[in-house]
Amino acid sequence: MVIASVLTWFLLPDSPEKARFLTEEEVQVAKARGIRQTGNEEAKRAHGIQWREVGDAFLDLKNWVTALMYFSCNVSFASLPVFLPTILAAMGYSDINAQGLSAPPYFLAFLTVILTTYIADRTSQRGYTVLLCSLVGATGYIMLACSSTVGVRYAGVFVAACGIFPAIGNILPWVLNNQGSESKRGTGVAILNLVGQCGPLLGTRLYPTNEGPLYTKGMWVCAAFMLFNAFLALALRVRLVWENKKLDEKYSSKGSNAEGGEESDGPNYRYML
Repeated sequence: MVIASVLTWFLLPDSPEKARFLTEEEVQVAKARGIRQTGNEEAKRAHGIQWREVGDAFLDLKNWVTALMYFSCNVSFASLPVFLPTILAAMGYSDINAQGLSAPPYFLAFLTVILTTYIADRTSQRGYTVLLCSLVGATGYIMLACSSTVGVRYAGVFVAACGIFPAIGNILPWVLNNQGSESKRGTGVAILNLVGQCGPLLGTRLYPTNEGPLYTKGMWVCAAFMLFNAFLALALRVRLVWENKKLDEKYSSKGSNAEGGEESDGPNYRYML
């Protein structure tokens, strides 16, 4: 990891124009994507740490909502990998079989992450994707909480994994998509991890030995957090729709070629829903 970080400093290009491995067409595509994300061309964007923008990011409620979403997902995310073999062993499987049976849910979840992030990117509908994934994850945990049948509980593990992991996989880029500058983006990621990484502190304590073999309370807690995450995703999307309408009104009154002025977000910048 340390070696990779040192190599990254020297090898990672600062911008598409400085990426020697890209063709001219690929450079133009990357520049167009940058304009769509930030609203300004590379030459018009401020580089380095802009402390005013850092402060704005800390005061932006949206960053704290996504951080709370990440926390909610991490409660369920942390509990599943740590205790899945224990849950499977409690269903009557041997330790070796329990370890083996814990792999298929993760593989299906991996495929689901790829599919959902692709769809969210293509449709620019990250909020609905997180909402749906959260509901799927909650459904899986409800199956685990309500049933004592081995087949239903094992199916619930698949459903839970296919909701939790894709939800996280879409929350992380959603934060990056909705920051109008480099300083805001870095601060948004810092807030996300500052709050979100506290989730495992709770998630890894939801399955005490004395509550086995069904661990009903832990299952219900994880289900509740996933439902809460779905609510936050919907609420944040509603807020972003409102803010996009305000941006449309603001810049349409100035003309389509209006400059961003002193603001970090350019006139073409809109939040990804």
